[in-house]
Amino acid sequence: MNIQHIMVVIDPTSDTDQPCLRRAEQLATYYPSARFTLFVSDYIAALDRGQLFDSESLAKARSSLLGHREELLDRLARPLRERGFTVNTQAVWGKRYERHILRAIHEQQPDLVLKTTHHHGLLKRLVLSNSDWYLIRHCPAPLWLVKQPDNALKVFCASVDPLHEADKPAALDNKLLTTARSLAEATSGELQAVHCYNPLPHTLAFDTGLVADYDGYAAEVHKHHAEAFREFTSQAQVAPDAQHLLRGYPEQAIPEFALQHRVDLLVIGAISRSRLESALIGHTAERLLDHVPCDLLIVKPDGFVDPSKPS
Repeated sequence: MNIQHIMVVIDPTSDTDQPCLRRAEQLATYYPSARFTLFVSDYIAALDRGQLFDSESLAKARSSLLGHREELLDRLARPLRERGFTVNTQAVWGKRYERHILRAIHEQQPDLVLKTTHHHGLLKRLVLSNSDWYLIRHCPAPLWLVKQPDNALKVFCASVDPLHEADKPAALDNKLLTTARSLAEATSGELQAVHCYNPLPHTLAFDTGLVADYDGYAAEVHKHHAEAFREFTSQAQVAPDAQHLLRGYPEQAIPEFALQHRVDLLVIGAISRSRLESALIGHTAERLLDHVPCDLLIVKPDGFVDPSKPS
């Protein structure tokens, strides 16, 4: 993974804590030739069409707001600049926060985008926001969602699907593993590979009359996945003790695995779908991404086409 330009999406609701920036400062140690862009998009409805103010006053107020945001970005950029890194800043005004992020990504073509997830007070855990899901669907660059910014980058895990049951192209699995390996090598970390499979539930298999010998069926499913996973990881030269075949629901098995093995970054793939499908992220994907206890890196296949754009 060639990282020369890192975009850091700054949270406009916080003037102090920026977990994604802490992660960027950590990555700077391993990528000394990288340059950075700190980006923020802000919007206050009262400054959009306020009935109590004339258009000139509103324009001045918006300009003042962006001026304050530029000052914030310059302050946040200072530690990296003092280390000798080139750091550009960009503050924009806009109602659709996530769309302005995506526009900046298309304009600047970063090699990596860092963004912080947010804490959900009711659930008492970090969950993905609407803007996170929008970028998961549409961001063409590798998207690093920061959940645990203070964790050391030591264990990198690629979640692969060698049977392509999730409609992923075969080349994407190679890209996921190559990306995880590149990061592990840059940080002197560990590379792990995981694949999760799940046979039909016992009751469903019998109730529908699909399976007469469930144990034999489950063993055959395991063999099928184990052979495909072993062949893929062996060809990719993944160490045998770093190959992990899990049985269970992915949204349960993978987060548990990540916790047990102290994974710092889970590298997963996202594919291009139609506009309708892209609007309907499945419950499995939501639960998996929300419950993974570590940082996430979402990677698109080569030739990715944004499903929201006309062909």
